[in-house]
Amino acid sequence: MSRIEKALEKAAKMRQEKNENSNTNLIPALKVSTIERERVTFRPSPYLVTLTDPTSSVTEEYRKLKARIVKITKSRGFLNTIMVTSSIGTEGKTVTAMNLAITLAQEYDHTVLLIDADLRQPDIHRHLNTESQKGLTDYLLNKAELSDILLKTELERLDVLPAGSRIDNPVELIMSDRMKGLLHELKHQYANRYIIVDTPPLLPFAESHHLASIVDGVILVVREEHVPLSNLKEALQILKDTNILGVVYNNATLERFNDNYYYYYERYRYRQGDGDKE
Repeated sequence: MSRIEKALEKAAKMRQEKNENSNTNLIPALKVSTIERERVTFRPSPYLVTLTDPTSSVTEEYRKLKARIVKITKSRGFLNTIMVTSSIGTEGKTVTAMNLAITLAQEYDHTVLLIDADLRQPDIHRHLNTESQKGLTDYLLNKAELSDILLKTELERLDVLPAGSRIDNPVELIMSDRMKGLLHELKHQYANRYIIVDTPPLLPFAESHHLASIVDGVILVVREEHVPLSNLKEALQILKDTNILGVVYNNATLERFNDNYYYYYERYRYRQGDGDKE
């Protein structure tokens, strides 16, 4: 082998090592656990109507939401990473994310991963018969492998990634390359999997702005007579360059709907009891 050939070979090897090192934090290697852990069940909750009251009119609205989401996300490839958020707090985004994930998982065609990315006020673990332990925060801090923190639920096709350990300021973690790499890897790891991401409200916190730019689509939850119109306009302005799949009009008084009102709030509506504070 000539000197030139040896030099080219050495240069190629150095470039390969450099690329491998630089990609360590961008796209993490997601290890599949060989240990079959016990499935966790959901605690009885009036909010998870798709499980507790499958014949109710509210559950039927979630099925309509699911059907439209499937139609929209499969019309142009597979837009499978979906963020659920709201303008301000207590509009019902977490309950909407959970019920959408459940209805998707009840189909035979899809598996679902529900991620609690609301690291400021996580709530998904409260609906499960498990304590809040390690989760997304710990993975982003390189303190846990993904395979060790995923929770298998009573629904065979639904897994949950809880928020994990509490930290004071999670914005840097959510906006990190590691989080971006995680969503990228999850998107492409399973061809038929939906990834539903529950996030903090848009107006008080910055991390949801970033997540909206890296997911395939956004669902905005709006609670009737709860969010000022100025806040809603501000939230839509934040999302103007993202793919808004639609708006879930939550806690709605159906008698108030007419064609124009329904059109203004785009594709979705959702009705549930007055007790929703999530």
